[in-house]
Amino acid sequence: MESERSGRLGRLNKWFAQTRLGRRFKMDERGTTLTTELRAGTATFLTMAYILAVNSSILSDSGATCTVSDCVRLCPTCPAPTQSCKFPPVNPGYSACLDRVRRDLIVATVVASLLGSFIMGAFANLPLALAPAMGTNAYFAYTVVGFHGSGSVPYKTALAAVFVEGLIFLAISALGLRARLARLVPRPGIGLVGFNPSTLVTLAACPREARASVAQVVILANGTLTLAPGATASGAVLCLHGRMQSPTFWLAVVGFVVIAYCLIKKIKGAMIYGILFVTFVSWFRDTPVTAFPRTDAGDAAYDYFKQVVDVHKMEHTLGALSFAGVKSGKFWEALVTFLYVDILDTTGTLYSMASFTDAEGEFEGQYPAFMADASAIVIGSLFGTSPVTAFIESSTGIREGGRTGLTAVTVAMYFFLAFFFTPLLASIPAWAVGPALILVGLMMMRAVKEIDWDDMREAVPAFVTMVVMPMTYSIAYGLIGGIGTYVVLRLWDWGEAGVRRMRRRGTVDEEGKSIEV
Repeated sequence: MESERSGRLGRLNKWFAQTRLGRRFKMDERGTTLTTELRAGTATFLTMAYILAVNSSILSDSGATCTVSDCVRLCPTCPAPTQSCKFPPVNPGYSACLDRVRRDLIVATVVASLLGSFIMGAFANLPLALAPAMGTNAYFAYTVVGFHGSGSVPYKTALAAVFVEGLIFLAISALGLRARLARLVPRPGIGLVGFNPSTLVTLAACPREARASVAQVVILANGTLTLAPGATASGAVLCLHGRMQSPTFWLAVVGFVVIAYCLIKKIKGAMIYGILFVTFVSWFRDTPVTAFPRTDAGDAAYDYFKQVVDVHKMEHTLGALSFAGVKSGKFWEALVTFLYVDILDTTGTLYSMASFTDAEGEFEGQYPAFMADASAIVIGSLFGTSPVTAFIESSTGIREGGRTGLTAVTVAMYFFLAFFFTPLLASIPAWAVGPALILVGLMMMRAVKEIDWDDMREAVPAFVTMVVMPMTYSIAYGLIGGIGTYVVLRLWDWGEAGVRRMRRRGTVDEEGKSIEV
């Protein structure tokens, strides 16, 4: 830090602080320098760059815009593909569509993160970076749209729900109501777990060739088996043999250890280092852990990977939203859940990350910060991604000394560079992303310490929320259960408070009976 205030760096920092841009970012007022902000932006990007691979992988699991029409006949005399072609064994045509869609979603993630971070930095002047929210993207992909489109709301309609939610938030933010609402709120895997017909889950980690799909079937009168009405095949979750012998699982374990060790040592960019290590190992062909097997799909992925630099043209997810299903109750359930989760997620992050707050909890740039977040949600939905939010990883940059929006603008610059390396980003395998997801979940548990476990009115709803989410595989059901429990446990307190107010007004007696006036 001393070198940044003396010598060449010191003169550079002093000069920049006096420029129009330096005064715009209030460098002197907030006690920071140009080099500090650039370093903080770099640290923030390194800790959140995993979102480029993770978000596209999660959202592509929904199938996005891919449909049965993308499936191909496996032979000239084979019957036309049906809905089953989307599930294991996945039809080659549908699989190729998923690869194309994933590339679109990488670009969509880049655009949403770039514009969101830039707006936050340029207009709110806060060192907070934005990107598609972890957790919300999983709810979008696996609960709302469902695995390969097996959910209750089509992908295009789900995007419309995100778009409308963003517009509502934009209106709430523009009217200055979002901060008030915040005060009313109560305070892709690595294959370890598999299916078991008796206990539902068990230890797995089988090699690819030893996995089988699972589906609910019925036995017809003639003795043949068929899928039960409304049932679909799962992913390859049943381990036939070779438990704990999956090479990609053990490589993922090594990646997990690398990330965890870097986190322990407080090494900046721990997530990205772990992902890069596993990815580099997986890029070698003809190995048990290769991301490019000798198949048609593997050959196509390898050919695209060898391009290294490519400006990908979006053809599937850009402007894909559809309002055809707005009359569905599931549409509004998804919209309300997105809205509520965003209030919890973004508002909580903004208030906790804003290091310059006064006693009343307000912070400089609050109004444009909420507007930036809402705008990013709308923009992201137009490009095909789930809701965008302020990233908790912004704390990394703040710890590095970031105090102005220049930190967020620096992050936006890095996302812009990512535009040109889509082939590399699209070649990051699921087992490289899985360890990062697990440790992101671990870091999300930090919020648990804020719960007052001695107050059962707060502890019980929090526990119900945390348990119901994984048990039902739904963020929405967890929130509904937690909020419902909170309301029920608070009814007595609210009733007593109402009686006390009426006593002060003289409308009821000490026993709570009405007094005639």
